[in-house]
Amino acid sequence: MFRGLVTALRTLTSLPVPGREAERFVESLPWFPVVGLLLGAIVAALSCLATGTTVLWPFGLAVLLVMAGVLLTRGLHLDGLADWADGFWGGRDREQVLRIMKDPCIGSFGAMALVLVMLAKWVGYVGLIFDPDGWRWIAAAFVVSRTMQVDLACTWDYARAEGGTAAKFVEGAGWRELAPALVVCLATLIVLAWPRWVFLLVLPVCWLATRLFGMWCRRKIGGITGDLLGACSELVETGVLFLGSFTGMSW
Repeated sequence: MFRGLVTALRTLTSLPVPGREAERFVESLPWFPVVGLLLGAIVAALSCLATGTTVLWPFGLAVLLVMAGVLLTRGLHLDGLADWADGFWGGRDREQVLRIMKDPCIGSFGAMALVLVMLAKWVGYVGLIFDPDGWRWIAAAFVVSRTMQVDLACTWDYARAEGGTAAKFVEGAGWRELAPALVVCLATLIVLAWPRWVFLLVLPVCWLATRLFGMWCRRKIGGITGDLLGACSELVETGVLFLGSFTGMSW
């Protein structure tokens, strides 16, 4: 049972984890929200360092939070984001899109996507640092984004006929893996939401966005890849941080 957690931790984080991995990598999918909660808790704890400091420090702290997210994940999802942007905007047909996404070099579209997402995260963190409840949104961003990876993996086919690194997470995945992940995510959001229950709207909004993203991927290349799982995670995480910063300012 806990082998799935070991696999999830080794896949999604740079943290050293002892133990044996799961025999089937799909067994790690229900643990993705748990790993997201761990990452979110670390970054949220760092965000609390702004308490009692000067007004200028939160801007520098926001940079630290962005860097923490990169270091904790080895930039894995950011790499997927760059490949997605290069492929989807630089490729004219399915074969060219897949070929570009497999290229380890980062093109102009990928570089622009990285800059925009990192900048959006920084803006989101700055707003959340000034919000006493900002840590809730930070934790939620990591949990929901990792849950949406599970949703994509469990509901769409793998796009590459020759297989790939992420194929072992997608092939055979279904509601047996998705249901517990959604339950963990929802339970976490309920705890984080109290007493602001409007916070629970984060999950259905992100789920709808992920559905649309998956439909776009299927129409573009016939399914998903590991890069697209990472890209979706980054987009959802950034969106939740930005939404939390905006709503925090309006409350």
